[in-house]
Amino acid sequence: MSDTPPPNVWAAPPAGAPQWPAPAQGWPPTAPGGLPFFTAGPPQPRTETAPAGSAYHEQARNGRQKAPQRIGEFALVLVGNLAVPLVVIAFGALAWYVLGLDFAPDGGDRILGDPLADEALGLLSIATGIPVVLLAVRWCGSRPGGTVASVVGRLRWGWLARCAAVAFPLIVLQMGGLALWGYLSEGEESLAGDFPGWSGFLLGLVVLWALIPFQAAAEEFVFRGWLAQFFGGFLKSPWPGIVIASALFAVAHGFGEWSGFALLFYSALWWGWLTIRTGGLEAVIAVHVANNMTAYAITVALGQLAESGNAADAPWQALVLELVAAPAYCLLIAKLATAHGVRRLSPGGPADRAEPTGRAEPADRAEPAV
Repeated sequence: MSDTPPPNVWAAPPAGAPQWPAPAQGWPPTAPGGLPFFTAGPPQPRTETAPAGSAYHEQARNGRQKAPQRIGEFALVLVGNLAVPLVVIAFGALAWYVLGLDFAPDGGDRILGDPLADEALGLLSIATGIPVVLLAVRWCGSRPGGTVASVVGRLRWGWLARCAAVAFPLIVLQMGGLALWGYLSEGEESLAGDFPGWSGFLLGLVVLWALIPFQAAAEEFVFRGWLAQFFGGFLKSPWPGIVIASALFAVAHGFGEWSGFALLFYSALWWGWLTIRTGGLEAVIAVHVANNMTAYAITVALGQLAESGNAADAPWQALVLELVAAPAYCLLIAKLATAHGVRRLSPGGPADRAEPTGRAEPADRAEPAV
């Protein structure tokens, strides 16, 4: 037996001795960027915007748009805008039944017995298109939902108010001209109706006018907004998206008179151009809201809410007036946008988020051909 005591394995190593285990050459393995494979890199943001200087229809070009994402976004918007309105209508009908109220007679287009309630339920169901689009572009497109509203990632409320100040007088003048045309050609029968009384008239305006901005904005978010950006995600020109969206917009209103279909398609083409030209939906939301509010006010005043159709039933006289009114509004708004420096390309960074006042767009980015 040796007299040498056993080594103390718990003692610190002698000075200068190599630490155990000694790292091997080239360990741990590193990725091309320099970080070890098992080391987590910087977290990827949940959403990404398009590069600075992108036009409105290019807002989906954020580097996250591969084929699966595009298919998922398309499917979510399509199914959502078909299923969610049906769910809203079903719950509305269920609530109507629980309250013990009458339903509309069979064979008509209405569900609820009260025309005002039925019209309000229809407007509310269409308004669900806004959250559907916002969720689709965020979940599948991995970009902020506000990029559908404008190139600055939000609705520009000041610009929206300026557009509304132009849209409402123009729409009132246009519909007044249509009413005068009908009166001169058909006499008093063109304005025949029963005034529902001031209480019924004001109630109708309050209910419908409270919902129309959401319904009109939802249609713009889907047709002038998401559809244009969906096709703009992989097509250079905005026009294929504008034309396809305009045709679908007309079809979505149903098939009535040929003049109504032509009016819808023609107006939508101008509105699509104006959206790209102003870099956002504010101008087209303003004119859409003005049109629907004025039309419903006339319908309620004449007591014709139970018989109301939509723009697909517009007569040829309305199409003739629209041939002038649509370009007049769009060209005037485009001129105002230039005068007020409304941004039509996405800004370059956080410090550049404010709307410009007379400043030019980035010099290294050409304007879209619209």
